[in-house]
Amino acid sequence: MVDSARGSRVAVYAQNMHQADHGAFTGEVSATMLTEIDVQGVILGHSERREYFGETDKALAQKVPAAMAAGLLPVLCVGETEDERERGDTQRKLRHQVQEDLARVETDRLGEVVIAYEPIWAIGTGQVATPEQAEEAIAFVRALVADRDRGQAARTRILYGGSVKPDNADELLALPDVDGALVGGASLDPESFAAIVAAAARTVR
Repeated sequence: MVDSARGSRVAVYAQNMHQADHGAFTGEVSATMLTEIDVQGVILGHSERREYFGETDKALAQKVPAAMAAGLLPVLCVGETEDERERGDTQRKLRHQVQEDLARVETDRLGEVVIAYEPIWAIGTGQVATPEQAEEAIAFVRALVADRDRGQAARTRILYGGSVKPDNADELLALPDVDGALVGGASLDPESFAAIVAAAARTVR
């Protein structure tokens, strides 16, 4: 994959990495192993990693700066469950995740971290956050970064992820605080994914 993308604007990212550079962590992949094959970034804290593999905010607080130290661009995923949203706990959950997971990132480098807001109730379910819900949550995430540094918050790219499809991509990507999309199932269909990429290109213009 890396070789096929060389010389293009396409970057190859890993889906996870361990926080330690080396050691007896059988089955894990280190940042060094990724950079050795020229991988350019890594997704961290995806909801499935958190739910099924017990990935904690404590671990992510180590993983994010470890990725940056290795020269990888981290995409930090945050988001609430359906129960948390129904209880009105969305902002509490986002505050905890963003503050904990970025705690060890130097303030002047906060803008280098890409954050993906993925409402867990909308992943693979066909449900999608309304534009109002997505904008409210992502604006709140940006405000959390701004609590540490307003300039870095303006630099931070925040993505929406959660049943992004060709028929909703234009509306979601046009939201003021949305800087892109973390696309899951729709990326498995080339035509569908191409339509989402085209929607993103239109918003850039």
